[in-house]
Amino acid sequence: MFFRLVKGALFRQKGKMLMVAFTIALGASLATAMLNVMLDVGDKVNRELKTYGANINVIPKEASLLGELYDVDDDSGLTEHYLNESELGSLKTIFWAFNIVDFTPYLNARINVNSRSGGETGVNLVGAWFDKHMDLPTGESLDTGMRNMKNWWDVEGSWISDDDADSAMVGGILAERMGLGVGDTISVSIAGRLQDLNVRGIFNSGSDEDERVYVPLALAQSLIGKQGSVSSIEVSALTTPDNELSRRAAQNPNSLSVKEWETWYCTAYVSAICYQIDEVLTGSVAKPIRQVAESEGAILEKTQLLMLLITVLSLIGSALGISNLVTAGVMERSREIGLLKALGADNAPVSFLVLAEILITGVIGGVAGYFAGLGFAQIIGHSVFGSAIAIKPMVIPIVAILVFIVTVAGSLPSIRLMLSLRPAEVLHGR
Repeated sequence: MFFRLVKGALFRQKGKMLMVAFTIALGASLATAMLNVMLDVGDKVNRELKTYGANINVIPKEASLLGELYDVDDDSGLTEHYLNESELGSLKTIFWAFNIVDFTPYLNARINVNSRSGGETGVNLVGAWFDKHMDLPTGESLDTGMRNMKNWWDVEGSWISDDDADSAMVGGILAERMGLGVGDTISVSIAGRLQDLNVRGIFNSGSDEDERVYVPLALAQSLIGKQGSVSSIEVSALTTPDNELSRRAAQNPNSLSVKEWETWYCTAYVSAICYQIDEVLTGSVAKPIRQVAESEGAILEKTQLLMLLITVLSLIGSALGISNLVTAGVMERSREIGLLKALGADNAPVSFLVLAEILITGVIGGVAGYFAGLGFAQIIGHSVFGSAIAIKPMVIPIVAILVFIVTVAGSLPSIRLMLSLRPAEVLHGR
């Protein structure tokens, strides 16, 4: 008898029930899409931000001490401490090797450039990898360098390659000051060595790099007589936003308990990746570029918070819509409900009857909304991040619980109205 009443009510009010199902489906679809994107957005946001530069800087330990004690800039060319170029492949052997997207070594020196007026101008020369192909110790291969790390640079002319023996790229500010253009030749000197360089490209980076001259690393090593040496390494890595544990570990890893240390070491915190880099590079100190690392974490947290707020607001809207529709349905069925009460039905079974109708409708709307939400998530992924969003199985029970809560919460006002109905008044039209 109970199921016949439920079935009859569903079919008699199929218009309103379809509207209720649509309202639930809309809320469930937005919740499904936002939760899937939110759980998968971390790596995608990080990869987008990685196109705007490195978040870890690696320098020799001695240069780090000089910088802390005497405020000597590690890229000034004044320090005489270097890292081994031959060890760079070890960066891809650490625990979080796959999180290291790109890296580029630099060799800094102070040189003199002959200007058109006949005088000499002292500038910073930087040797770097531009499009380096590496065969790694793991048997894999990697293509990395400045063309990947600095792809936002505005370059007039062309990028140079690692095989160029007499080419250079000049920063826009320096080129303007010296009156240089693409195709010009500059004569540089350092420690009595002279070298003519062809200006293949002039770049604008929007930073102090615009006052430097960039050449292939091998050429810089030859000019200053430091074969196999690099001054610093910039690393671009996918990281997890810092928390209290990572901040404590950054100050002193030895202060952690064994369990805390394992959790920290096996999580892609920037401090953990820096620690592991120090383990594989002799005499190195890896430091996060705090402004970049903290910005990445803040952007990720705000993006996830925005998606969570959209989810909550969509569910609140669904609950309000359900409340209005179900309350209108109860008012239309007031005579039927009054008759059930007059025949001896208690408030509990009558309430359960109405709630069962709404829950059945909610299940139908929730299932339809879940699959629609998966489609919305893929649309968001391809339009915003240019890749698919991974489907997270854990979203299914979360959405099911949220649909149940929203459906029950939206039904409460109508059930309260139904409990206040008096059979005598309803059946007499009052």
